[in-house]
Amino acid sequence: MELHAADQYLVAPAEAGLLEVYERLSGTGLFPPFPPVELPGGVGGLVARGGFAQAFFFPAEVLGLTFKTPKGRVVRAGGVVVKNVQGYDLVRPFVGSFGLLGEALEVVFRLRPGRASAFLRRPFSGESPALSPAPRFLFALEEGGAGWLYAYHFGHEKEVARFQEAFGGEEAGPMDLRPLFPQGMGVGEGPLKDLRFSWADGGRAPEPPEAFRKLAEAL
Repeated sequence: MELHAADQYLVAPAEAGLLEVYERLSGTGLFPPFPPVELPGGVGGLVARGGFAQAFFFPAEVLGLTFKTPKGRVVRAGGVVVKNVQGYDLVRPFVGSFGLLGEALEVVFRLRPGRASAFLRRPFSGESPALSPAPRFLFALEEGGAGWLYAYHFGHEKEVARFQEAFGGEEAGPMDLRPLFPQGMGVGEGPLKDLRFSWADGGRAPEPPEAFRKLAEAL
């Protein structure tokens, strides 16, 4: 992994684990666009599924990527700055395409600064609460017959303290959720749910629009 702290971006191979990214960023005061959980497929799988648990527009946090198309072509899209698009922007269509447009090889993440962070959980009643400040990441998980709501937030110390007070609950730590998905992580009724989907072991990809199918054929 290549960390460019001054410019606030990270270049990560697709096979890198999500918690590996957190380890690489430890002590820098910079955070990636995903919570400290391990998911199937690491960085590549995360980008293919369009992120996890975020309360913001995840594709904007992917500045660039290198991927192999279904026909075997290697494509470099985007770059290492926000305004880097010349011609067709293939980064945003690729993010969340569930493999339809190919396989990620390398990803450039935008990093965000934060002076404090908090990872909390509390019993889940089935409804996502209205919180102020809202956490950057929110997801629900069934564990041992009980439902838990997890939230992760980072930023200024005072903002994080306000979030902790509003959310309550107890501290959580980095989690490895891969054992929940031995057959792969897809969309469907399952024990894990975020603001976009419920995630199931061996679940399917969402049905793509016809424009995506044509783009895949062109690549």
